[in-house]
Amino acid sequence: MSEKNYVASSIKKITTKYGDLFNASFKVDDLQKISKKGWVNITIAQRKEVSEKGATHYAYENAYEPKTTTPNTVTSNASIDEDDLPF
Repeated sequence: MSEKNYVASSIKKITTKYGDLFNASFKVDDLQKISKKGWVNITIAQRKEVSEKGATHYAYENAYEPKTTTPNTVTSNASIDEDDLPF
């Protein structure tokens, strides 16, 4: 497993009467550095302790890349003999 590439952020969980919300702030320059094809994949995780500034979560780059596979091609060597047809 590779090292985590932490993203500078401030993420705070707030509770409202409608449920929990997250306020997240990221530096655009940091996101542009890790963008691929116009997208940035990040994972947000809960901190063990709330920071001095009230941050409850942190972010890091989600570097998961699915394995590329070639589509399975089905080839059949079996030939149908017209005499074997059921009708």
